[in-house]
Amino acid sequence: MTVPTSHASRPADPFWHPALFYRGLEQYLAGTVPFVVDGVRAGEPVAVAVPTWRLEPLSQALREELGATADAVTLLDMTRAGRNPGRIIPGVLRAFADRHPQARVRIIGEPIWPGRSASEYPACAQHEALINHAFTGRDVAILCPYDLDGLDERVVADAAATHPVLIDADGEAPSDRYAPDAIVAAYNQPLPDPAPGQATTLPFDRDALERTRALAIEHAVTAGLDPERVLDVELAISELISNSVIHGGGTGTLRMWIEPTHLVLDVSDQGHLTDPLVGRRPVPPDTPGGRGVLLVNQLADLVRIHTIPQATTVRVYFTR
Repeated sequence: MTVPTSHASRPADPFWHPALFYRGLEQYLAGTVPFVVDGVRAGEPVAVAVPTWRLEPLSQALREELGATADAVTLLDMTRAGRNPGRIIPGVLRAFADRHPQARVRIIGEPIWPGRSASEYPACAQHEALINHAFTGRDVAILCPYDLDGLDERVVADAAATHPVLIDADGEAPSDRYAPDAIVAAYNQPLPDPAPGQATTLPFDRDALERTRALAIEHAVTAGLDPERVLDVELAISELISNSVIHGGGTGTLRMWIEPTHLVLDVSDQGHLTDPLVGRRPVPPDTPGGRGVLLVNQLADLVRIHTIPQATTVRVYFTR
């Protein structure tokens, strides 16, 4: 497998976002190690955010190639840093790239792996599509590996729609199926309802914010979350219900239920989120407001959003 390691000659847009399709560890290392090594040797900042089981062999291979210079590479466990796909752009990719505004930056980001749940995957696919908007015009290369042996055909097809360039054992080629906005729209679907009688439902307005917040805290305690996570639930729900009152028509509905692995809460109102990057774009410190969904993405283990004109639901999951 030969992977191009420089994107300096691509005139249309300095941002380069290829999908790397691999089978087995040998192809994985052949596709990722040269990308990192050439970046380090060129003096470019490089970060690697991949699942736990890929970090060790990749780190070892980099040390064999680079020696002590491998310490210059930032290594992140994507199963932790990117557990919620909604936090990857602001908390991993932009967080690293923004620290090096004057340099060409290289990042390996592997947000989709075998074992991602059916609830997580739509947010993952939208994440991969939205990277293209988040980095347009920036001198950044983000290489996204995809495990052909472990991922189903739908995931591979979506990768061809969210990445303008595809790399496999035969080399590099432009994707003739590239359509990231279509992927964002395709996964903007109504969220499945809980089982009948499973959820506690509470309509709220400005006068009921405290009672609504208290009921969310009660459910978090009942679900067995530790005190720190109960506080995270309180902060997340406070942001969402306040947003509903301020931006969503003045009223909303909170639903809460407990699943075997998660506490799930969602807030519905009459608002419409027109910016697909809401909650995924860092907000400058001197900008008033605009941090509600961004904060929720940082707190929750998964955030799903369905939005249409005059109706939005934001669903958050907290691992029990």
